[in-house]
Amino acid sequence: MGEDVDAQEFSRADRTRHREKVRRCLDVFARMLRESAFDTDDPMTGLEVELNLIDDAGDPSLRNAEVLEAVADPDFQTELGQWNIEINIPPGHLHDGGLRGFEENLRKSLNDAESKSAPLGSHIVMIGILPTLMEGHLTPDTLSGNPRYQLLSEQILAARGEDISIDIAGAERVRTAADSIVPEAACTSVQLHVQTSPDQFAAYWNASQAIASVQVAVGANSPYLLGRQLWRETRIPLFEQATDTRSEELKAQGVRPRVWFGERWITSVFDLFEENVRYFPALLPITDDQDPLAVLEEGGVPTLSELRLHNGTIYRWNRPIYDIADGVPHLRVENRLLGAGPTVVDTMANAAFYFGLVRALAEAERPLWSQMSFSAAEENFHVAAQQGIDAGVYWPGVGQVAATELVLRRLLPLAHQGLADWGVDAAERDRLLGVIEQRCLLGTNGAEWFVRRVQAHTTSGTDRLDALRSTLLEYTARMHTNEPVHTWD
Repeated sequence: MGEDVDAQEFSRADRTRHREKVRRCLDVFARMLRESAFDTDDPMTGLEVELNLIDDAGDPSLRNAEVLEAVADPDFQTELGQWNIEINIPPGHLHDGGLRGFEENLRKSLNDAESKSAPLGSHIVMIGILPTLMEGHLTPDTLSGNPRYQLLSEQILAARGEDISIDIAGAERVRTAADSIVPEAACTSVQLHVQTSPDQFAAYWNASQAIASVQVAVGANSPYLLGRQLWRETRIPLFEQATDTRSEELKAQGVRPRVWFGERWITSVFDLFEENVRYFPALLPITDDQDPLAVLEEGGVPTLSELRLHNGTIYRWNRPIYDIADGVPHLRVENRLLGAGPTVVDTMANAAFYFGLVRALAEAERPLWSQMSFSAAEENFHVAAQQGIDAGVYWPGVGQVAATELVLRRLLPLAHQGLADWGVDAAERDRLLGVIEQRCLLGTNGAEWFVRRVQAHTTSGTDRLDALRSTLLEYTARMHTNEPVHTWD
């Protein structure tokens, strides 16, 4: 959810001043893209994982402040809901054993955190949406204590002018309303970061958009919300609706949503930041005193804090990131469309598939996105979220094809090549991409396993909520084995 901010109110003058500063930052960013030396020599990758907390019965545990105090690790931090925490894994180079390093770091950190949270009656679980969340959990009182979350909620509700409406139809249907953004807290994700040069950014972002559907198809892990079976990756429609600042009238007028797939292939990272400024009013119009142009002309690196904060309140599934490390600016694509889990090895298999495939496609001689419409990529994305591993998608040169067949026949070889280009050794490529291969061959990912287990419980006469609790506790126990989900049956 980005950086911390203090509780405050905003005047009309604050908004005017902020808009002017954001536009000045955008002008400076354009100049930096032309003139500045970005960090591009040895691109790094990174990983953030949002986690859920449950109690001994499998229900949400609203104790993240106590858990974080007990864990006492700066890599862990608060998230939107009191049943959420997040871990940031230090970035690394894939050619230096980065994937294995990420995996070992994540497993160690989660094991340590679990050992400290368990005495509090709270247990860590990696899943896109907690299946045992019920409407009673989705109230303003369950927002985390960080003032940023309450401020964001107030600003989104004020922009919308009415309660947030959630209406998702899948195998079953959920229709509800909320007077805060707490339903967004139900959506926990993995954020995969890949650093790139300004010249290559458009290719990496376009490639990320093109493969979003297959990522979701093979990695879907959020089939239930409020006790109902909905989409295989229900996080997608829930997140789109839970942060929507538009009234029904503004939707009818074609105003863009803040959770956005986008509407076109891009030619520069500037395209995305320019769209942010052009289409979206500020939710958090906080302005600092730095003059970005003066800093740049004095040989420094401007923070562009207003532009970055504004970017952090526009929730693209592949988000552009401008950041500074060791005094040098860099750019990243933040791929944020997957839920975590079911296990650490499953999460790392998803990461390996993305890092390898996006590199192979971004550096291909003929761009994939020159062969398909942007609307086809967006339709693929939502079909995959609905149907998961059974989805059919459109692909250039193939037409309509089962996502699993596409992955097995075309995309896994490309992912292998991309990882080889990153410098990942063959054994590591085979191990992690083999998980993706087996999911496709067996038709089993997290969502499929969970639905089958719940159905088995309810067929034997178990109440739905009790079936969800039992399945979630079994899921959590299997998560700790780190055996990938396709082996659970």
